[in-house]
Amino acid sequence: MADGLLAGGGLGSEAMARDHERTGWAVEEELAPFGKGLFEDEDSYSDCSNYDKPGTSLQSFVPEGKTNFPEMFQTSHLLFYERFRAYQDYILADCKASEVKEFTAEFLEKVLEPSGWRAVWRTNVFKVLVEVTDVDFAALKAVVRLADPYLCESQVSTFTLECMKELLDLKEHQLSLQELWVVFDDSGVFDQTALAIEHIRFFYQNIWRSWDEEEEDEYDYFVRCVEPRLRLHYDILEDRVPSGLIVDYQNLLTQCEESYRKFLNLRSSLSNCNSDSEQENISMVEGLKLYSEIEQLKQKLKLIENPLLRYVFGYQKNSNIQAKGIRPNGQKVTHVVSSTMTTGLLQSLLRDKLCPEPCKEEIEIQFHSDPLSAINTCYEGDTVVVCPGHYVVHGTFSIADSIELEGYGLTDDIVIEKRGKGDTFVDCTGADIKISSIKFVQHGAVEGILIIHRGKTTLENCVLQCETTGVTVRTSAEFLMKNSDLYGAKGAGIEIYPGSKCTLSDNGIHHCKEGILIKDFLDEHYDIPKISMVSNVIHNNEGYGVVLVKPTIFSDLQENAQDETEENKALKVRTSGEADVAERVDLEELIECATGKMELYARADLSEQVEGNCEIVNELVAASTQKGQLKKKRLSELGITLADDNLMSQEMFVSIVGNQFKWNGKGSFGTFLF
Repeated sequence: MADGLLAGGGLGSEAMARDHERTGWAVEEELAPFGKGLFEDEDSYSDCSNYDKPGTSLQSFVPEGKTNFPEMFQTSHLLFYERFRAYQDYILADCKASEVKEFTAEFLEKVLEPSGWRAVWRTNVFKVLVEVTDVDFAALKAVVRLADPYLCESQVSTFTLECMKELLDLKEHQLSLQELWVVFDDSGVFDQTALAIEHIRFFYQNIWRSWDEEEEDEYDYFVRCVEPRLRLHYDILEDRVPSGLIVDYQNLLTQCEESYRKFLNLRSSLSNCNSDSEQENISMVEGLKLYSEIEQLKQKLKLIENPLLRYVFGYQKNSNIQAKGIRPNGQKVTHVVSSTMTTGLLQSLLRDKLCPEPCKEEIEIQFHSDPLSAINTCYEGDTVVVCPGHYVVHGTFSIADSIELEGYGLTDDIVIEKRGKGDTFVDCTGADIKISSIKFVQHGAVEGILIIHRGKTTLENCVLQCETTGVTVRTSAEFLMKNSDLYGAKGAGIEIYPGSKCTLSDNGIHHCKEGILIKDFLDEHYDIPKISMVSNVIHNNEGYGVVLVKPTIFSDLQENAQDETEENKALKVRTSGEADVAERVDLEELIECATGKMELYARADLSEQVEGNCEIVNELVAASTQKGQLKKKRLSELGITLADDNLMSQEMFVSIVGNQFKWNGKGSFGTFLF
């Protein structure tokens, strides 16, 4: 059979995902020629082929331990493409979640040898050699007996042959296929059996969730759940996911499984209770709370599983960098970074940077060959001057003190390149950090190029060549970026979190997945971000120039929301522009456009630039109005009927003028509903 599951080593996973439009079961005629093999190419083998042993296309391995078990099929190192093809084309096809077990049983019935093969039954306590006499396909179980000779290795010395026989009797000699590892056979007859069991074992250990069957069945289960989870698994194996995000995902998965177990137990107890008692009512309320908690956890899991969204929504890294403070002797040091130092360069530095005027006091200067060592030795108030050159670093710039990092010369001549997979390129937590005239280049990264966790960071005359996400402005942080160029982010060029302050002036943001992403700030616990965008050029991004993230529930609210004049007055929208722009759209019209009092209508003389700016202001202010309405409603529910309008009004300073939006794939502005 062409394009078999073990023959995709040279093809990219994304290409394979697009290449296969076929769904449904492989026809019986394709399954018939066992000599060719279900998962085998006609003229090629995968990297795990064993050429030394005719008949089989799989490798073998010897189990570790003191007992001399026979060799077993090595099937755990399959490629992404091999598993993708198996689940998409042969096992699951276009089935619904409720049909997974049925489709799986049908697949096994076609490819699994019903008897005559041996396997090692492996648990956390023991390993024992068994012989399969029959298979219950519907239950995904094999009927077994102890093999002769008896081979067993146990962590418990008292686990004897009699104990094993008794255990099998209790299980009625039926074992889950997931617990069986097929004994190697070089004839090739049992290759499909070994592969099929491997796919089933992998699926139930890494893909299937106990709550999947209760999910809506309107969508293809493979597309909705299997593919994103499979991609995440291999992204983790190939070090494409930050370790912190992996921990977050595992914790969320554990929490969701625990909550779901509690929910099932509670639902079971309610179904067995016929009385309309007070205890039952309490249990129902508790059940609703558990259900809501489970839905929230499932939503977070789905965001991380989606390769396009996991960095946008799923990961909130916390920085624990400790500031050193002022140097014990109170001195401030200037650190000079240069791979080589010449007399001419030193004279220029003294004239331009170190002693531009007659020095009133001595300045301590330290020399470094790389910028990372200079930053690591900085204290509060220090300055790092980076001379022209190409510097390659493998660590993170963790800046916890208020320092200045500046390049000496043209920006393109001062390049700091980060190689290797790891954490963020630049991590800022200092109260007042200034970075200027440096080009940052990111390669092979799994996290963003710059994160401002707290404090204020100013970026001026810099170039950011991104790899994953670009700049992230966390809650309560402040970011000022001007006269800089940012490009290449696979996520958003700039991510703005609730409660942050972001000022962007005269920058270029281009060739990213999205230009600027403003995260959901409609939750009652979030503060509205303060955003200023003036004279930026946002162009050639794959999605929107600016995108606002918000939950679907608030989109529905916006459609039905009524104007509230007093709240609209509390929202301050400051706009300014060049003379020709001011002539076409005056301030009053722009405010009315922003607060929803009049529709945005097309005007022949309204430039694309003004239209994009107005659209962004309109949506941001409308969203903040919704937040005020919800807060007022919550206060009313709590009995606070005479709430002060100032209490309910969330002031939002928005200065979005003079920006140019060009050639963005989806337009200047859009919303992402989740």
